[in-house]
Amino acid sequence: MITIDRESHQATYEQICSQVAEGVRDGSFAVGSKLPTVRGLAATLGIAPGTVAKAYTELERCGLIVTRGRAGTFIAAGQDSAAQELQLAARELVQRVRRWNPSRAEVLAAVTVALAHENIV
Repeated sequence: MITIDRESHQATYEQICSQVAEGVRDGSFAVGSKLPTVRGLAATLGIAPGTVAKAYTELERCGLIVTRGRAGTFIAAGQDSAAQELQLAARELVQRVRRWNPSRAEVLAAVTVALAHENIV
């Protein structure tokens, strides 16, 4: 189930993206399962349909979901969920840092430091 934390500093569409990605990863959203319509989810969450549409567009770009016209929107089969979640996290990072207008080198340096700090590199 998708919920919105109105106290969060994370954008509403990002919360939706994160929860769907987590649901795919932990199995609560199975491959092929149908997601609510844009309008339906917006009404349930009390948010604008455009916000849900933005989240669905981002999730589709990352390969987590697929829209099949009038049939609806479904959890996609594709690359493994960890790779999909990584794609989504990278896109979220880019969206967040865009506000500060850093150079590509600055962003890559910051990510490299963060990876080293977590012993991932």
